Amino acid sequence: MDTKNGALDVCNKKTTRTDVVLNPQHDVGSISTMQKYSVPSSNSSNASLGSYLARRLLQIGVTDVFSVPGDSNLTLLDHLIAEPGLTNICCCNELNAGYAADGYGRSRGVGSCVVTFTVGGLSVLNAIAGAYSEDLPVICIVGGPNSNDYGADNRILHHTIGSPDFSQELRCFQNVTCNQAVINNLEGAEELIDTAISTALKESKPVYISISCNLAGIPHPTFSPEPIPISLSLPGKLCNQMALEAAVEAAADLLDKAVKPVLVGGPILRVAQGVDDFAELADASGYALAVMPSAKGIVLEHHPHFIGTYWGSVSTAFCSEIVESADAYLFAGPVFNDTISVGYTALFKKEKAIIVQLDRVTIGNGPAFGCVLMKDFIKALAKRHTYNMTAYENYQRIFVPDGQPLKCGPRESLRVNVLFQHIQKMLSSQTAVIAETGDSWFNFQKLKLPPGCQYESQMQYGSIGWSVGATLGYAQAAPTKRVIAFIGDGSFQMTAQDVSTMLRNRQRSIIFLMNNGGYTIEVEIHDGPYKVIKNWNYTGLVDAIHNGEGKCWTAKVHCEEELMEAIEVAEGEKKECLCFIEVIVHKDDTSKELLQWGSRAAAASSRPPSPCQ
Repeated sequence: MDTKNGALDVCNKKTTRTDVVLNPQHDVGSISTMQKYSVPSSNSSNASLGSYLARRLLQIGVTDVFSVPGDSNLTLLDHLIAEPGLTNICCCNELNAGYAADGYGRSRGVGSCVVTFTVGGLSVLNAIAGAYSEDLPVICIVGGPNSNDYGADNRILHHTIGSPDFSQELRCFQNVTCNQAVINNLEGAEELIDTAISTALKESKPVYISISCNLAGIPHPTFSPEPIPISLSLPGKLCNQMALEAAVEAAADLLDKAVKPVLVGGPILRVAQGVDDFAELADASGYALAVMPSAKGIVLEHHPHFIGTYWGSVSTAFCSEIVESADAYLFAGPVFNDTISVGYTALFKKEKAIIVQLDRVTIGNGPAFGCVLMKDFIKALAKRHTYNMTAYENYQRIFVPDGQPLKCGPRESLRVNVLFQHIQKMLSSQTAVIAETGDSWFNFQKLKLPPGCQYESQMQYGSIGWSVGATLGYAQAAPTKRVIAFIGDGSFQMTAQDVSTMLRNRQRSIIFLMNNGGYTIEVEIHDGPYKVIKNWNYTGLVDAIHNGEGKCWTAKVHCEEELMEAIEVAEGEKKECLCFIEVIVHKDDTSKELLQWGSRAAAASSRPPSPCQ
């Protein structure tokens, strides 16, 4: 049996056993001792490896697995779907199955996909890499080779690269998962499964579990029909109390001396389970509160001191002026990549910044305090503060509400800024938004999310086509929400097949297909003939996929009048249908923010080699 554990934090470790389960409706990475998930009893006194894994998935809140059947996972799938309460969602390809597990995990806190060895595993790899970059716990399960084929002399299997060494897939997954378990022996298999799952929940990262195809149906005495709740028995992270107190004192000293300090929330707040604590810090401090674009939907926008999205030169109105003119700012859980820093042009200064990461706090240019957990730090800082509303009051002084876009004439071609005026009216506590990589990123930053309205995008990895699978997964995880997805035509052409899976599972999302004839976000970085794509009849394609089976409604809109009619139908008589609305817009109709961002991203990408290279 082969296993490899991912790296864990080395600060102040201790081994504890805490029987916990993931709250199925909680945010990503949230682990609590709340009510245990109900797991049906097995009909057999001797549970099999497959049924043991199925009940483990149920225990952590996974009631749907996204799969593509293949030679090596068929028996495993038999045992997974035999478990009451666990549904198999069969996808059109492995990449979309991984994207769906990503979207599912954003709602439920953890997702899972099942594929076959190598030919399926390497196909799902890109989606797992995306989940890793976005800090999402996804249990990636692969049906592996027969246990007798491991170590056999020169034995070559189909669906592989033609080598008797079966470790290629494992090596590929080692860099994009935090734990890998290769189960080719029943002895100790339950320990490997439990370690992998608990590591995924603790680290909020994907894990890889390979199960030999001939083992899934075999009972073993260690596979309890009623396994105890999943345990976090791995070495855990503890906060260094002395470092915590010193970090809070240093941060409070910098903030108290500042005239106009601000708070900026980042995406790692969700992983650290610090969203509520961050809101309490905003309440207690009185500081102006901004959000990084990758954290939209995480930091509550209805907070009374919320000033918008800080995204360097493409921030929402008047937000960058307040943040960049502040004399101190606290970034909680930030990710400063080239996208977020607008090609490294953001103007905040390190010496004025308090950077709070998962287990480290850095004050200006120093000192840095390790082994300080974000959640503990934010809680402690909220009790040690000087109330200061100066930055927010400055924001109120300079803020001017956005103007209205030019009114469309009768039957005039629809403009994107007019489109998003109508989208704002669709948002409610009963909706969730999936925004594909592209201009939707920028347009949604300007919209106000009502309380309870969820928003998801993939800003770190930015894999074009992600949103189709993510929409499938999110809608399956949150059936009471109406998912509103915005997908570009270029992105849709990559992953369109799994609209079929949405229809099979009677989902009722509203998909807005933005047809502007190409990869617009890339055009604004660097144009070329390769950015123009073949135009499809997208509504015709979806109608063909529908094929009269299930509930589906499509519309093609060219002007504001047609858009309003389509939205009225989608929210009214077709509210229980999957609604696909193709929006025809001009190829150069983009937000001003994308135009600004694209030029700066292009400048960053085209920097000449430094002399030492």
